[in-house]
Amino acid sequence: MTVGFTTETLQQAIGRVRVKLETCQAELNTIDGQLGDGDIGISMVDGINGVASILDDLPEDVGMALLKCAQAFSSTGGSSFTTLIATGLMSAAKGTLDQTTVPWSSVPDILGAAIEKMAARGRSQLGEKTVLDALEAIRLGLGNTDDPDQMLKNADQAVEDALEEFRMKPCRQGRARIFGNKSIGLDDPGMIVIKRVLEGLGDQPLSRENN
Repeated sequence: MTVGFTTETLQQAIGRVRVKLETCQAELNTIDGQLGDGDIGISMVDGINGVASILDDLPEDVGMALLKCAQAFSSTGGSSFTTLIATGLMSAAKGTLDQTTVPWSSVPDILGAAIEKMAARGRSQLGEKTVLDALEAIRLGLGNTDDPDQMLKNADQAVEDALEEFRMKPCRQGRARIFGNKSIGLDDPGMIVIKRVLEGLGDQPLSRENN
């Protein structure tokens, strides 16, 4: 089992997430079309392709690598949602600067800081049925383990539970809020994106990387 994640871990993870997002792009657009512009799949694929184009040039410093990923992700244009994701990546970059191996045990704190920055950027808060609620569910659900594969399983279950919890609630943020009670019974597109990202990460055990 690896003691932490490195730039190599990041490169491999991005490759898997890229494949997953490409395969579910149409699904994400359809889900987004029920509550938004119907382009979240396109925006995410464009963003991840932008990151993929610089993977071979990422430095060993994990923080600098994440910063370059954030810049590449946001440079593709995208949407308000992808801007939030880039903001989260920039926060993670700040929290991991000057580290070539980041302990798995530090992930909850890194995620917590990212959620705070994303909330400020989006002028939103927890409980409004947004991507923030999925990320907070992950943060709380990771548990005390530092086994990356167990963390991933915990995260996936946490997001599944969050989707179940928020499905019958109205959206209260972003364009989706204009649908009001019509959004009850529908999943937030951003939360689904996080679910699919986790599924992509789970295509290969993280503990086997860098060994």
